[in-house]
Amino acid sequence: MSDYQHIVIAVDLSHESEVVVSRATQLSPPKLTLVHVIEPLTFAYGGDIPMDLSEVQLQLQNQAKDKLHELAQKFSIPEEDCIVVVGQPASEIHRIADDKQCDLIVVGSHGRSGLALLLGSTSNGVLHGANRDVLAVRVHPSE
Repeated sequence: MSDYQHIVIAVDLSHESEVVVSRATQLSPPKLTLVHVIEPLTFAYGGDIPMDLSEVQLQLQNQAKDKLHELAQKFSIPEEDCIVVVGQPASEIHRIADDKQCDLIVVGSHGRSGLALLLGSTSNGVLHGANRDVLAVRVHPSE
């Protein structure tokens, strides 16, 4: 159905992630890599909290790995093809896509408008910095 040999699927682990993975699997590539990027807590709090957040960060990573593996099982993606990293989402997704030599990145897009659109999103960052094809799957929040 497609010429894509290796697809990196970037998910945020929301309920809509299944829609994104499902769309990628419909392309029937020989290889899929499932990725979730956690922003460092210091990004969220600007380093203004006078405490060590490393234990909390580690717990977040472990929870994300568990959720990512559950999602992967639903689509028969091997655990070794699941990656959880800490960093800036768009740049980490690009780095992993380069490392894995994938030919397509699949991300979810919430189709935000207004202020959210001006501020940008992970899918927008991935699209504008990519040196390969990007498929933005339109997802709608669960109601």
